Amino acid sequence: MENCIARAEHEEFAKRIDAENTRQNRRIEALEQNVDRFGRIASSVERLATNMEGMLREQERQGERLDKLEKKPGENWNTVVKTVLTAIGSAIGGGIITAIATGLLK
Repeated sequence: MENCIARAEHEEFAKRIDAENTRQNRRIEALEQNVDRFGRIASSVERLATNMEGMLREQERQGERLDKLEKKPGENWNTVVKTVLTAIGSAIGGGIITAIATGLLK
């Protein structure tokens, strides 16, 4: 019975082991909560990246539409200028032909 320890020593040892287990359990629980939080953050970041991708595509489409809208007045102006020049050219050509025709008829 030389290797035996007293009951009081055993109880003190058991208390310390239980206290250490309690501390370890609290630490493990805190770690589990942190891992859960990190998982939720990672999921949120993934959703955010997906949403930002969609927003980028939409902005690109809006940019294309905006370019078309910005070019439209210039295209309309060019059409008006072409029409006016064609009318002037036609009037001048018609006048020349009329002058030639009246000159030939006299």
